[in-house]
Parts: sequence; C-alpha cells; structure tokens
Amino acid sequence: MRIAVIGTGAVGGYFGAKLAAAGHELVFLARGKHLEALQASGLRVLSPNGDLHIYKADFLASTAQAGVVDVILFCVKSYDTQPAAESLGPLLSDQTTILSLQNGIDNPEKIAAVWRNHAVFSGVVYIGAEISSPGVIRHSNGGKIVFGAADGQRSQPAIQIERLLSEAGIPCQLSSNIHEVQWSKLLWNAPFCAISCLARADVQQIVDSPPLTSLAIDCMSEVQSAAKLRGIILPRALFDQTIAFSRGLGAFKPSMLQDLEAGKPLEHEAFNGTVAKLLQASGKAAPINQAFQSLLQQLERHSREGKHTR
Repeated sequence: MRIAVIGTGAVGGYFGAKLAAAGHELVFLARGKHLEALQASGLRVLSPNGDLHIYKADFLASTAQAGVVDVILFCVKSYDTQPAAESLGPLLSDQTTILSLQNGIDNPEKIAAVWRNHAVFSGVVYIGAEISSPGVIRHSNGGKIVFGAADGQRSQPAIQIERLLSEAGIPCQLSSNIHEVQWSKLLWNAPFCAISCLARADVQQIVDSPPLTSLAIDCMSEVQSAAKLRGIILPRALFDQTIAFSRGLGAFKPSMLQDLEAGKPLEHEAFNGTVAKLLQASGKAAPINQAFQSLLQQLERHSREGKHTR
C-alpha cells in the first residue's frame, strides 16, 4: 500500500517506520529541521524492540508534492487539525482511508466534516516515544493502536486497516465503542499532561507525590462528569486503573511536557479546555480544568516569548 503520514512526530514517525519496514511505500510530511534531517539521512527509530532506519521513502513539506495514497495516518497536533485536514486533497482518491492518531475527542469529526465521502477512523495510541533529535525517534514502551468508526461498525475499510497494522507488527484493536476509548485516554491526558507542565514533573514524580496524585484524581472527576454529558460512563474504578497504569510508565515525559520544553504550542484546549467547556455549558463548574487551561496558556505564552528572545 501507499501510505502518507501527516505530521511525522513521535507517533507518526514510529508507526510510519513500522509500516515502511513491512514493505509499504511511505510518504512522510514534516517541517523545519526535522524535515531537513529526514531528507538528508532518513528516519531513525531507536527502540528496545529493535532499531529501524527508513531512507527509502518520500520526506516532503507539502501534500501537493505527494500524489494519491491508499491510507493516511493523520498525526498532527489537535490545534492543527483544520488546516491539515483541508490540505489532504492531493492525497485522496475515492478509496483513500483516513486514520486519526491524535489526542482529544473531536478531531476525527473535524476531518470527516471536510471529507464527508471518505472513511475516517478514530485511533487512540498507547506509546512512549519522543523526537530525541531531528530525524530521530526514541521509542521507550508501548505501541498499540485502538481504533474504530464513529458508528461502531466493522466495515471493510476498518478490517483492511486492522490487517495492515497487524501485518506490520503493530498491536491493534478494532473497537465498537471508540468514543469510550477516547474519553478513557482523556482521563489520563487531562491531568497528567497539565500537571507535568505546571510542576515540571515526569509521570513517576507525579504518582510518587500524594498531593499531585490527589490533584490528578480531582481532574479525572471532572473528565468523568464531562464524559457523562456525552453519554459515556467512566467508572470510578477506572481512576485507580489509570494511576496504576501510570506507575508502570516510570520517568516518562507526557507529550505536552515535551512540547513545552521544545517551545511548541500546547494541546490544553483539546484536553482541559474541552472538559471545562462541556461542563460550563451545562451549568456545572470545572475549577480544576479551567485553572489548568488558564495556567497552561500563560506558561505557553512565556515559553514561546522566551524562545523568540534567546
């Protein structure tokens, strides 16, 4: 198959490399120094499961250069979803399938609103990975994708994606209730991404701190309430499972902390902002997520101003 990766960061780079290593034709979309390194030396993935070096692929800055593909792995940050979705035209045939591997709960709907006649699947990723230097992805753990259609149907395009991933050695699961899976992931992202940035703490430091763990649980309670407004029930036992899962991650830095340290924009709107808006629209308070978003906006502003003045 011919596959395009839109947003060759840690997630797109890792899964794209796995698919390229399985013999598929890959087109990687990237920018800046990362793109320059990819074009000069290829894509390297350093992993405890075995390193990969992908150089027989197209590394491009624009979809206009890419041509039609069979599958798109849509991996941009949530705040870039709309412009990236609008750029997909040159990649699409009537049969092209789009798999969103993004954080947040509404990005696939935004993509589907632009391309109504194409199959768009929501994917939830469980992986520890980061860009360690331009052109190099360091994978530490995980690498599973849970995905599905908004209507929960097991369609032929979904089965083809499941086969594509499985044959490339990517653990995957086709879910009939992907919305619940997305909200369960938000139960982790909303507290841990925010707290990691505000406390400058990795996951191990958060779960080793009773005050920070308590704060994370309070944030989860608001996520639980927001999910209920969307018809999603997140049992209280899931809070304890999320904390237990986090203890197994060790000194992992959440993606938002990685972005903060790199001077990049933060996904607080997709995590904390979504929860706060849903609750406030229904007349309920969201003090934790509202505070997190306000503080992260200020932190992001200072971080980016500092980057420009250095």
